[in-house]
Amino acid sequence: MNADRPTLSDTALVEAARGGDMRSFERLYRLHSSRIMGICLRMCRRRDVAEDCVQQTFVRAWRNLGAFEGRSAFSTWLHRIAVNEVLTYARNHGTRTETSDEDVEETAESGLGGGGEFDAGEVVDVERAIAGLPEGARHVLVLQAVYGYSHEEVADMLGIAVGTCKAQLHRGRKLLRERMGLEGSG
Repeated sequence: MNADRPTLSDTALVEAARGGDMRSFERLYRLHSSRIMGICLRMCRRRDVAEDCVQQTFVRAWRNLGAFEGRSAFSTWLHRIAVNEVLTYARNHGTRTETSDEDVEETAESGLGGGGEFDAGEVVDVERAIAGLPEGARHVLVLQAVYGYSHEEVADMLGIAVGTCKAQLHRGRKLLRERMGLEGSG
């Protein structure tokens, strides 16, 4: 994934924020909050919960900025924090499966990672199909197929075995193809 290499701007902003420069941290927030919101929405499927997880992600990042070692990109570190926040929320509050059309449309608006031409209706259909996947398959599919993390990285983030990660991805892709009416492809 391209995000594995820190960008100069992130590196400089992180260093300034470590020194107490709140404006630099606010800039990091503006640069990364929409992607963190996208990952939280795709994982938990509820706007209100996703907003709480995004807020907690950045609070935790601010508090632990000194622990960021820079071995991976700042965005990767934030994604790991966000995943942990979503999983912690689910453990503490139980998994809720309600997904409103508004939540799905907002997730679609956050984009699937590309910047090219797309049919908004198709994106909503894909997001709705992803939102309907079983939790394990959805989490792995979002992290691996949408955000580009390796099986090893996803397994580490979710606290599962690499083999389980691969099986969940296979299951998620199969279910997604079925729900999108593409059973005979890929």
